[in-house]
Amino acid sequence: MSLAGVSCLVTGAGGFLGQRIVSLLLEEEEALAEVRLLDKAFSDEALRRFEKFKGKTEVKILEGDIRDVTFLHRACQGVSLVIHTASLIDTLGLIEKKLLWEVNVTGTQLLLEACVRCNVQHFIYTSTIEVTGPNCKGDPIFNGDEDTAYESTSKFPYAQSKRLAEDSVLKADGQVLRDGGTLMTCALRSMYIFGEGCPFLQGHLDKCLLNKNVYLRFSRKEALVNPVYVGNIAWAHLQAAKALRAPQKAKHVRGKFYYISDDTPHMSYADLNYELTKELGFGIEAQLPMPLTVLYYFSLLLEIMSFLLRPFVRYIPSTNRHLVTLLNTPFTFSYRKAQQDFGYAPRYTWEEAKQGTGEWIASVIPQRRLLLQSSTA
Repeated sequence: MSLAGVSCLVTGAGGFLGQRIVSLLLEEEEALAEVRLLDKAFSDEALRRFEKFKGKTEVKILEGDIRDVTFLHRACQGVSLVIHTASLIDTLGLIEKKLLWEVNVTGTQLLLEACVRCNVQHFIYTSTIEVTGPNCKGDPIFNGDEDTAYESTSKFPYAQSKRLAEDSVLKADGQVLRDGGTLMTCALRSMYIFGEGCPFLQGHLDKCLLNKNVYLRFSRKEALVNPVYVGNIAWAHLQAAKALRAPQKAKHVRGKFYYISDDTPHMSYADLNYELTKELGFGIEAQLPMPLTVLYYFSLLLEIMSFLLRPFVRYIPSTNRHLVTLLNTPFTFSYRKAQQDFGYAPRYTWEEAKQGTGEWIASVIPQRRLLLQSSTA
């Protein structure tokens, strides 16, 4: 299995995961013909990172909107593989539902239509564990897989938008392309992603620094989850792409979704923050700020307040029932099926992931301290 000579489009290429996928594509021993990087905008840091990999593979930067049909048609022309990571992520309800839908759902559907018009054969979608749950009842899953029955009832806009987008991708499998070929698709449901450059880790770090180097306890210790390292979820995208190009493997993979995790020890979201930084001298609160049931109803009260204030002011609570449930429900999944069907195995060990992420956190602490001091002065 190889990606030699392939022309690949990566959407969301300037983002946390997208950058890592692009780096791995450019590191491939058998060089791709071309990698096109699509995003609304690219940071100078991201552009510098891509500059380091100048080699046999041609790199094209495409800045534009995923809702722009003409732009998508131009981006897909001559491409045989699309890796679609572009998405708006929103766990608090900060983003208007209309915009969330336009980007996550309509944007995905427009991209699929462009792929059919431009004869793109292979399409991989970055989905999320939130498509599955946890549901509003907080039903746990321990070491689940693709066949685990679960009542997914989340009405939170972000989870709904990703579910609809994933449905569109999987239903598009088998569509006849303009040249008579066939579109093959699959979706990778990622666990919570951590690693160097993770915006969520940086947000938690900021709160920790403001709390005298003690992480806030926002999830119960027993609410075990299995986060995935960014290098491993990026690697899974490459393995899936190679499988779709191999006829014998493609028949097992196409039209399906896969849970992608790695060998990160099972722990709560809050304890992950601590585990990555305890050697830097950071601590973590012993317990939740209030009993879980009280916290849930406190969040409901904030949601009611937000609703009542809506005619006058847009108030977004710092927490909500969905987030409390998400952070406090045991929810772990195996990557066995991905290993069996397309040969996925984590490229990086937990020790390597922990070391790399810890070193990145240590490197940004001085800058974050200065920034926080200036903003609170």
